Parts: sequence; C-alpha cells; structure tokens
Amino acid sequence: MIDSISDMLTRIRNAHAARHAEVVMPMSKLKFAIAQVLEKEDFIDGVERVQDEDNEKFENIRITLKYDQISSTIKKPAIEGIRQISKQGQRRYVKKDDIHKVRNGYGISVISTSQGVMSGKEARKKGLGGELICELW
Repeated sequence: MIDSISDMLTRIRNAHAARHAEVVMPMSKLKFAIAQVLEKEDFIDGVERVQDEDNEKFENIRITLKYDQISSTIKKPAIEGIRQISKQGQRRYVKKDDIHKVRNGYGISVISTSQGVMSGKEARKKGLGGELICELW
C-alpha cells in the first residue's frame, strides 16, 4: 500500500529538484486540500483538477510550482524543504497549544482538523488541534 501523502510530497520535492514548471499526480480530496493550503500560503503558484488523459473516469491534480528569482539567471524553489510528520504507521496529533512555528516563522505546518485542512497558524488562531501532516519551509 502506498502512502499517498508521502507520494505527493516526494513528487513536489523531485519536480523542484529537476526545475519542472508543474507536477501532475492522482487526485484525492486530502491531497487537493493540502495543495490549496500551499497555494494560500504562497508556496506554489496554482493548483487545479484536470481529467486524466488516458482514462476520463479519473482526475488528476496539476500543481504549478513557484520559483523565486534570485538574479537574471538563477531561480530558487519557493519550497526549500518538506518533511512529512504524520505517517501511515505512526500518526502524530497535536493540541492547539502544541502547534509550534516552523523554522522561526519562515515555514508552515499543515494540519488536518475537524474543520478541514489548514495551516498551523490558522489552526492556532481558530483554537483547533488535529493531525500534523507535514512541515514546509
């Protein structure tokens, strides 16, 4: 059995390393919600649902990656690092008071709460805890 969140994060990490403009992956509601949080927090340029070209019964997610312009020739990925916290074999849950800043506020944590998937900052503001999915910086 493949961990779909781990697969998603690895695809994003590998696409950034290869300097791809976008990455396509199989659709799931949780992956789409995580991608929307990344777009809202300005780590990616866009996310959209697209039909699978081979089989029209299935949908894919297309994520447009974001790069920061350092100089006229050098582009740096907006996501420097991704770390999955909660895994299939060991889920990690946090209370609202245990949600910490990532990299002194330069990164975000993605948390699945009872009100949906959101950033750690937003969950802290709403007073919600939940499953700590991953951290990005």
